[in-house]
Amino acid sequence: PISDFPASPRCNNQPLDRRPSNHRLSQLRHSVARLWPMDRRDRPKRIPKPLDSVRLEELALAYVARFATSAAKLEDYLRRKLRERGWDGEGDPPVGPIAAKFVANGFIDDLAYARAKSGSLLRRGYGQRRIGQALHVAGIAEDVRAEVRAGEGAQRRAALAMAVKRGFGPFGKVEPDRAVREKQIAALLRAGHRLDSARELVNARDEAAAQDWARQDDEEED
Repeated sequence: PISDFPASPRCNNQPLDRRPSNHRLSQLRHSVARLWPMDRRDRPKRIPKPLDSVRLEELALAYVARFATSAAKLEDYLRRKLRERGWDGEGDPPVGPIAAKFVANGFIDDLAYARAKSGSLLRRGYGQRRIGQALHVAGIAEDVRAEVRAGEGAQRRAALAMAVKRGFGPFGKVEPDRAVREKQIAALLRAGHRLDSARELVNARDEAAAQDWARQDDEEED
């Protein structure tokens, strides 16, 4: 008979319990966690250990292995790490001695760094004044900066490279008017070039004249 079957959950006007079980809730949380992992900003920050002499030298080794640097830039990096993490060693942090040790071992060479930095900036079209400023910021000594100073021919080629890249003077799509030429000269000055060089390039009658100007000092040096 029908009365022998168990009553349906909907019988007797009782609402059906649709709440998920604890097991299903756990599965749901796991799926959500996989689909939307915790934002890194919400994770608790791991507090790094304070530095001692061993950890400080390890940081220095990792830095010079990754980046071309000067002794002064390495010291600045180590001081920044000390401000971030604190010091837990004996006495004062050996920032200077570590840099001096790396220089003595050939890991750091300020002259080689200055030559590479100067050459890179010249190829990108920057003038001697900007190069000198960059080397000064890197802590390169004045005598080293003087040794790597670019000659007149190299400086002219750098100015030409900047003019070609930026479309200044005869390298633009249209002939610039006076206002545009003044802006182009100002841009070359900001890039570290001399005023006379900037004017020669911007006011050159055509591309060939600008290129001839850039080659003149190479021919005189030969």
